[in-house]
Amino acid sequence: MTASGRHQPDLAHLEAAYIANAADLLGYFGRRLPLPADAADLLGETFLVATRRSRHLPTDGEEARMWLFGIARRVVANAARGASRRHRLTARLREHLATLPPEAPDDQSLQVRAALDAIPADQSELIRLVLWDGFPVPEAAQILGISESTARGRYQRARTNLRAHLHEYQHERSIR
Repeated sequence: MTASGRHQPDLAHLEAAYIANAADLLGYFGRRLPLPADAADLLGETFLVATRRSRHLPTDGEEARMWLFGIARRVVANAARGASRRHRLTARLREHLATLPPEAPDDQSLQVRAALDAIPADQSELIRLVLWDGFPVPEAAQILGISESTARGRYQRARTNLRAHLHEYQHERSIR
């Protein structure tokens, strides 16, 4: 205990509690989630919370188990609330999108999409970030996790490749 009366975190004790209870907690999550594959994510979240609160971890093994299950119960409740919020937001978005007039892609936009799909994916994504999403090349580089000089060179190659594919599509169209 510290001078303030609080227990110091004992990460070795938390690790032992994790090893002793992880399988049971996975089962607990698996029985409560619509997608049992999400159990591992919630197990990780539970132990993240437990690590932050490790100074409160009981020293008795059974009490530590109950403490972990208490955290797990709150993690499940938080996940359920988050899923409910996402479903409500998705429903509102669908309702809003249903009020918008449908946009049929014209021949030109179909050609541009086909040309973007024909060039390498890293070039295509850079073109989309710069031309469609309006990011300057340095910001697009940051989003992609590449250097600015790499992005500039890739952007030039992408533009050249895109022009070539668009020219090819226009040529094919003029032949028809």
